[in-house]
Amino acid sequence: MGTCRVLLVEDFEPTRELYRLCLTSSGYEVLEAQTGADAIAVATAEQPDIILMDIGLPDIDGWQATAALKSDARTESIPVIAITAHALQDERERSKHVGCDGFVTKPCLPTALIAEIERIWTAGAK
Repeated sequence: MGTCRVLLVEDFEPTRELYRLCLTSSGYEVLEAQTGADAIAVATAEQPDIILMDIGLPDIDGWQATAALKSDARTESIPVIAITAHALQDERERSKHVGCDGFVTKPCLPTALIAEIERIWTAGAK
């Protein structure tokens, strides 16, 4: 199946660093973006296998970035996992509405994030 390439979209550097270390030590290849605009650009250029999308981004938020990715033929099939500090049911519903394939609330243990990646990655294994 090969190495899973993960695009990690997170504007808060300490969190991004923690997730990057956990993902790389678990065998994932990690690409990074700090803004929604960067996420769209990196996803389009690099075609990662899965995207971890922080929702609270400073420019284009994660909802808008996900909607843009899902409406573009070049990126529409890339699974997106929403990562948000808002655990409300309406946030989970909104994530489905914009096209997210998974949903994780922050703070989360890196193991929970990896479990969600594995769930989606194995479900759509190429």
